[in-house]
Amino acid sequence: MGATRLRLLIVLAAIAAVLGYAVVTIVAGQSGRVLQVPWLAAATLWVLALALLMWALLSRPRLQRKPGVKPMPPLMAARSAALAMAASRAGSLVAGFYAGVAIATLPHRDTPAGMTTTWASAASALGALALVAAALWLEYLCRLPLDDDRATAA
Repeated sequence: MGATRLRLLIVLAAIAAVLGYAVVTIVAGQSGRVLQVPWLAAATLWVLALALLMWALLSRPRLQRKPGVKPMPPLMAARSAALAMAASRAGSLVAGFYAGVAIATLPHRDTPAGMTTTWASAASALGALALVAAALWLEYLCRLPLDDDRATAA
């Protein structure tokens, strides 16, 4: 399992942004209404980002084997890394989708529904980006030292 590449996350976000833009365009064209994005979506994404950040902060001393702290078992570290990888990919998809929705609703921002959707989708996209950042940091903390690092340390 290799480290997450930024290129992959950007491609996933771009694909999701096109999909989000298309969904808003299709809904507006078929029903004449703006797609509604609840503020709860943004709140949920920010809570998830905060929870993952807290997990990373609490895991950091255990992963770095600081003195006086019980080291994290390898299986738990592997599960944390898998969680981080999944969160970064899901976060980039969600960020892209909501960014596409925000861009597509910009022309409708003169209406109350359009303004609410634009701001809620922008806040959701930023929350998803915060989730990606926390996930990438947790993944960085969980990485194994290279073989060269072990040889020079010995």
